[in-house]
Amino acid sequence: MTGSRPAEIRVSEIFGPTIQGEGALIGLPTVFVRTGGCDYRCSWCDSLHAVDSRYRDEWRPMSTEEVWQKVTSLSGGRPLMVSLSGGNPAIQPLGDLIACGHAQGYRFALETQGSVARDWFADLDVLVLSPKPPSSGMETDWDALGDCLQASAGKPQTILKIVVFDEADYSYARHAAARYPQLPVYLQPGNHTPPPPEEHDAPIDIEGVTERMRWLVERITEDRWFEARVLPQLHVLLWGNKRGV
Repeated sequence: MTGSRPAEIRVSEIFGPTIQGEGALIGLPTVFVRTGGCDYRCSWCDSLHAVDSRYRDEWRPMSTEEVWQKVTSLSGGRPLMVSLSGGNPAIQPLGDLIACGHAQGYRFALETQGSVARDWFADLDVLVLSPKPPSSGMETDWDALGDCLQASAGKPQTILKIVVFDEADYSYARHAAARYPQLPVYLQPGNHTPPPPEEHDAPIDIEGVTERMRWLVERITEDRWFEARVLPQLHVLLWGNKRGV
């Protein structure tokens, strides 16, 4: 009787070291493992090359060992933060990768919309739950998000990160924060409708992003919502929607 074949990870791209561009780890040197595939189709997705099935031929099935060899090659064997992103990385088999990296002193952060819970969430160092607001065109399954929190078992540092484009998104963020008052909240002004993946070098409307950030700062201060933190997408300000940075 032969053993089962190890599960493969669908990888869109692995790159770095660069800095984490958003959320609680903003500015931290990081290697990114961006997986391919997602169970959402957000209207303003800025990583369609890792989401839309028409790009699936670009996603490479890789073993845990192959992914880890690439991470250690990029980092020069020096432990740092590894960000697991997508798409939705929760739909990929990443538990063995996390265990392998931890054994060598690396740390792992994962960002997900909270639609799929995995038992290996409890092995993460940082779990970013980023439910999608009305502007995304998606519906939030709050029970599924609760399952993700339960799966984490309170072990990783866990935060809420919500993209905000408009007043409806802001109200959604207030509602999400009220549901999970134990979680730090990071608000991120939307990067508006991004160019198609094949045009990721196109200029970003930096002034538009800046105006939304100023508006968002004014909203939280007017409401005395002093627990929320407002941060931009630093990588967008530096590199636009270019892949691999």
